[in-house]
Amino acid sequence: MLARWLLGTVLVTWRYLWETTPLYRGGECRGDERDRPPPLPGETVDGRVQRVEDGCGSLFHRLFRVRIVEAEIDAGRLIELICRDFKRFIPSEVVTIRAGELRVQGLDVADELLVEMPGPWNGPVRVVHRDAESLHLATLRGHMEAGQVQFRARNDDDLLVFEIELWARSGSRLVHLLYTRLRLAKEVQLNMWVRFCLSAVTASGGRLRDGVHISTRWLDSPATARPS
Repeated sequence: MLARWLLGTVLVTWRYLWETTPLYRGGECRGDERDRPPPLPGETVDGRVQRVEDGCGSLFHRLFRVRIVEAEIDAGRLIELICRDFKRFIPSEVVTIRAGELRVQGLDVADELLVEMPGPWNGPVRVVHRDAESLHLATLRGHMEAGQVQFRARNDDDLLVFEIELWARSGSRLVHLLYTRLRLAKEVQLNMWVRFCLSAVTASGGRLRDGVHISTRWLDSPATARPS
């Protein structure tokens, strides 16, 4: 397993360095109250959920967006594919997805996943919401981050738009050091979500238009959810 992780990390890094897809990062800037995460559905929250309030350091709000032309499926079908076969969309060279027995519709509310990554980065998450065009996960205790991630798709005239939106703080002081100070974990995360977006393009049967757009905003103040 260690050898696989080491080889996988080298391969993912190599592919990242030679990635020809345009990445429009848009710079980083200080955020405001609009960058706080949405409230979690109360019925899905228990003592195992690792909310942003439980994290360390600044709150980072990141958005990854791709626009797809000539897609062969609509937004609802893309989200269905993600829920049915989540591991298809992540860089399998270094990341492993483990889940319990899923229902016929795939991931749904209360289902849990374990995202296994190199080093002490295992990421348990729980589905807290799913509808026709979105999937919403929250981190659990032991995750490298404390926060939430949403996967969304929508039809926009002749385009299919796919987005990944994250609200997260470091789950520990070590992660805070690597993420905020050394930026190592931050670049690993960016690579993983870029790959996820590109996999969504492939799954749609369409073509990427004008690269992957990434925005990052941050808040220094303790991170609490927006009012309902």
